[in-house]
Amino acid sequence: MQVVITGASKGLGRAMSEIYASHGHTLLVCARNEYQLYKMVEELNVQYPQSTIRAMPADLAIYEQVMAFSEWVIAEAGCPDILINNAGQFLPGSIAHEAPGTLEAMLQANLMSAYHLTRSFLPIMTERKMGHIFNICSIASLQAYPNGGSYSISKYALLGFSKNLREELKEFGIKVTSVMPGAAYTDSWSGSGVDPKRIMQPDDVAKMVYAASQLSFQACVEEIVLRPQLGDL
Repeated sequence: MQVVITGASKGLGRAMSEIYASHGHTLLVCARNEYQLYKMVEELNVQYPQSTIRAMPADLAIYEQVMAFSEWVIAEAGCPDILINNAGQFLPGSIAHEAPGTLEAMLQANLMSAYHLTRSFLPIMTERKMGHIFNICSIASLQAYPNGGSYSISKYALLGFSKNLREELKEFGIKVTSVMPGAAYTDSWSGSGVDPKRIMQPDDVAKMVYAASQLSFQACVEEIVLRPQLGDL
């Protein structure tokens, strides 16, 4: 299958890239950091020679780069079978005290990136009447928490987008899954003092996404909610 993964160079994105590569799928991936992206591709090509992995650096908070990535994917592989909207950004802070422009930045990175990229593929996906779209939301999409601020607002919005997309695309045979992971040990947690055993591993999320993508045409996992065994931090 042709699998598109955004924000693929580290954390959840890398974990999902690894699991699809390990099963021999063709990956078309992007990330903001060009060095980290190509380093990951080089490593996965060595580890999983049965998979084809292509990459394009892109900052999907910028509309023009979203469209450039979309055009590149279509030119390279045609219609994606699986689209994983994982690219995003986390800026903590309260609504009252966060810097001006924070909400706009969070919406661009966490909502509009997925919105525009998904829309760019919909004409060919609906014509083919198949495909699976995963939107990587957050526990912050479900529950407000201290210092969630505009990040949490943007993730609530992403879940709303995902739910509406699910309803619109049912009749076209396209599945949509909203993924709400709690804390998983990625780079953002390094140096935090949190015991890695207290929170999830990125491949916990990747395994659930992969499993949901392997069901029959008649079944759709609409939502995946994962939390650390001891609960949210």
